[in-house]
Amino acid sequence: MQTFTSINCHGKLVNLHKPHVMGVLNLTPDSFYDGGAYNSENAILTQVALMLNEGATFIDIGGSSTRPGSQMPSEKEEWSRIGKVIPLIKQHFPEVLISIDTVYSTIAKRAVDSGVCMINDISAGLMDSKMIETVAALKVPYLMMHMKGRPESMQNNPVYDNVLKEIIDFFSKQVALCRKAAITDILIDPGFGFGKTLEHNFELLAKFDLLKIFGLPIVAGLSRKGMIWKTLDITTAEALNGTTALNMVALINGAKILRVHDVKEAMQCIKLFNKLDSVKN
Repeated sequence: MQTFTSINCHGKLVNLHKPHVMGVLNLTPDSFYDGGAYNSENAILTQVALMLNEGATFIDIGGSSTRPGSQMPSEKEEWSRIGKVIPLIKQHFPEVLISIDTVYSTIAKRAVDSGVCMINDISAGLMDSKMIETVAALKVPYLMMHMKGRPESMQNNPVYDNVLKEIIDFFSKQVALCRKAAITDILIDPGFGFGKTLEHNFELLAKFDLLKIFGLPIVAGLSRKGMIWKTLDITTAEALNGTTALNMVALINGAKILRVHDVKEAMQCIKLFNKLDSVKN
């Protein structure tokens, strides 16, 4: 199977032969780790500058909290959080590559029209029937995530016969739909913590390399997730070391993008991985 090692972001080819970092910018009052932290223009621009200076290739903007138990905002409310922020960031950082974390096709279109170059959809098109055709028309990369259920109920006793098989079957169907719609650049994210128990999450990470069957770039979103702080009996604020440990496992097993809150530490992890990888051959 052909392996895709680059994506086209508004005419800029991003080579994914070596891993990259996607820095998270949550513009929500209730995100599980940094909710409400970036509620002014100065705070937003300061954080974006920090993440870019520390080495982030992408900035992922979210206007909807998807923590377990959260209620999804309306399209109007979500756009009110992000609509002015996208041009603000592009004005100060014209070359920045922004992805938008949304399940709404209307927001995806408005965001791309404002300068966004990638759509990050936690529902992989299942929460908006027009999302896949919209992304195809926009001609931007599409990051699809696996989620069992919806954020408000996804952690209510999720059950799988075989978690890896179900996720692979899920992506087989959704990738086929994207191919049929002529989406060129597809990325997949197995969705750690989205409708999965701790055991499911660790099994998924242990067998992460099986996702390479699609030949598509794989994104790992492990940053400060419950599988870390619950296992270690610590808080999210104390979960950076655990995040780095699991990010290295993901890299060894084929992750091409680390989606994180802490860019510097993720970049250090990638640098060590690249050094390790360079002496294997």
